[in-house]
Amino acid sequence: MYKIAVLGDYDSIYGFAAVGLDTFPVSDSEGATRQLHTLAENNYSVIYVTEELASRISEEIEKYSTSLYPAIIQIPGVSGNTGAGVENVKKTVEQAVGSDILFGGN
Repeated sequence: MYKIAVLGDYDSIYGFAAVGLDTFPVSDSEGATRQLHTLAENNYSVIYVTEELASRISEEIEKYSTSLYPAIIQIPGVSGNTGAGVENVKKTVEQAVGSDILFGGN
């Protein structure tokens, strides 16, 4: 069975446990990298990562960009929305459909 995880600082992710997602608070890049690989190896099909944390472990996240699983999706944290998550989704959709979905291919 596939599972969904949320990875980031405690204050940003603790609420996700209330809706049944597995939360994994991490505070440093090294711990985040280890936890990301552990989740990927243990049937987590979707891993949400706070934008701030994703920016610190972007090289590790990139290793999974060509894999079907896990899908790693950036979400805003308590420090705010940097726009990186939306930009990443936009880029992925552009690659899939060959067009900019927000501006009609311009």
